[in-house]
Order: sequence, then C-alpha cells, then structure tokens
Amino acid sequence: MSRPSSTGPSANKPCSKQPPPPQTPHAPSPAAPPAAATISAAGPGSSAVPAAAAVISGPGAGGGAGPVSPQHHELTSLFECPVCFDYVLPPILQCQAGHLVCNQCRQKLSCCPTCRGALTPSIRNLAMEKVASAVLFPCKYATTGCSLTLHHTEKPEHEDICEYRPYSCPCPGASCKWQGSLEAVMSHLMHAHKSITTLQGEDIVFLATDINLPGAVDWVMMQSCFGHHFMLVLEKQEKYEGHQQFFAIVLLIGTRKQAENFAYRLELNGNRRRLTWEATPRSIHDGVASAIMNSDCLVFDTAIAHLFADNGNLGINVTISTCCQ
Repeated sequence: MSRPSSTGPSANKPCSKQPPPPQTPHAPSPAAPPAAATISAAGPGSSAVPAAAAVISGPGAGGGAGPVSPQHHELTSLFECPVCFDYVLPPILQCQAGHLVCNQCRQKLSCCPTCRGALTPSIRNLAMEKVASAVLFPCKYATTGCSLTLHHTEKPEHEDICEYRPYSCPCPGASCKWQGSLEAVMSHLMHAHKSITTLQGEDIVFLATDINLPGAVDWVMMQSCFGHHFMLVLEKQEKYEGHQQFFAIVLLIGTRKQAENFAYRLELNGNRRRLTWEATPRSIHDGVASAIMNSDCLVFDTAIAHLFADNGNLGINVTISTCCQ
C-alpha cells in the first residue's frame, strides 16, 4: 500500500489494522472554540543441586520483588552468557568442555567464546537446567529499576511488557527505530520529528487536512496540558479491500500508571450531528497498533468522515481531563 511522504506540520506513517465498534451520531451543542492546528497528511546433575538452589531462591514458584541475597546473585551469575551477559536459560547447551552460551548468541558463533572449542555436536546440560528451574532470575531491566525476580518460563513474557523496558518512538509506522528512556522521548520527537505540531491546553481542535488522499495515511500532533504531553493520532487504513476506515486515539507520553490519571474525549461536530468517544489514554509503551487491533479507539468509515468534513478537512475536538483517584 503506497504512503505519502512526510510533509507539512505533521509526521505521517503507515500501518495495517482493524474494525470498529458501531457509533451513532448525535445532535451537537454549541461550545466556545478551542485552540486549533492544521495537520497535513504525509502518508536448560545431581539431585542435591536443585534442592540447594531452591533454598537459596526461596519457596514458591512465582516471581517476587525485593533485595537479592549475595548467595542468590552468585548462583544466577553462573548462568550469565559470556557474550551478551544475559542469562543462559533452558534448553541449556554447552561446548565439549562444559562452557555455556545462550541460544541466541550460539546461533551466531562458530566456536566457544570461552575456550575456542567446538560447539558441535550439541550437548544438553541437564544438571544446569534443573538448577535453572529452581532459581528466580532478575528481569533484564533490573538496572533501570525493575525489582522483579522470575522463573525462567515467566521471564520472556514479563520483559515484553515490563514498565522499565526502553521506550520506542511513539510515532505511527515502523520507519523510526529510536529507543530510549521515557525522559528522552520528547527530546527525540522535537529533534527527529520537528514537523509535529504541539498545542497547549486541555481543549483543542485537531484539524486533519486532505482526508481524501488515497492509501494509508497518518496525521499526528501533540497536546500539552496538566504538565504532561499527549500524542494525538488519526490513521486511515483499508482493512478490507475497498473499505477504508479512520482510527483516532490519544496516547500519553508516560507510564501506564500515569495514564490512569487522565481521560480524553474525541468529538466530531457538524451538520446537526455529533460523534463522541471517551476513554483513558494509552501509554506510549502500549502504542497505537494494539488499540486499533482491539478497536479501543474512535473508529469511523469514510462515509461518516464526509458527514463531518469541510472541503476535505476534518476537525476533531480533543479534550483532556484529570480523573479523581
């Protein structure tokens, strides 16, 4: 699907996503006009070892949080991969001399990084696998603040959603590969995506221009209020052949916990009609794709868009409010 190049006061990028819950237009009521901006389209031994390990790691099979004892740290360090320093987890393979390397790094190596011996044939280290099943491993993001320790079977799933993992660029599409801390997100946006407009205030108008452009198109802008920054995204996609839909959502440049403190309202007004969506903003850690896949956003088709558009331009009233906790 072709995409327009990024131009004008917004950065627009492609995606492929999903269908809508039905929404019904209502009659509008007049309100004072808020600030507005125009957004142009750019489209792995012995039985005694596991028992000792279980004593060190503590009882229970689940993960936990809190300080790790020196003995536990010494035990988990035996599983460190000499290449990437992450943990060697089951299935655990060793070289002919008994040295370990994680499965990801092993695929890229022609010899053992410790002794330079052969990595083939593959030899399973069943004793270390038993120990690994009795040990709780720190999250890979422990250095950035995560205090959880987990069974090796739980580690990958947790790390995929860990609040302390690096943030990716929140702009829609996959062209920008930037990752960094939450504190660095806004600096990245201001320097690498200078075309994105920012408006101040909790009540603004997001004006997307040229909504009739063919193909998949994104419109993006920022809203700053209550000491936080919010990203407003409108995407046009063709989920089914010949059936284009619009998806509008608000993301918080912040954590999921911070996002729970806010609510947003998107509203289309015009020709004695009103279409409204209210929800809690998503953290940029969750991104736009999952929201669209679950239709957890304002969804409408081109026919609805034309009811509210004016000369190919679509204005969406965006209101951010705080929630009482």
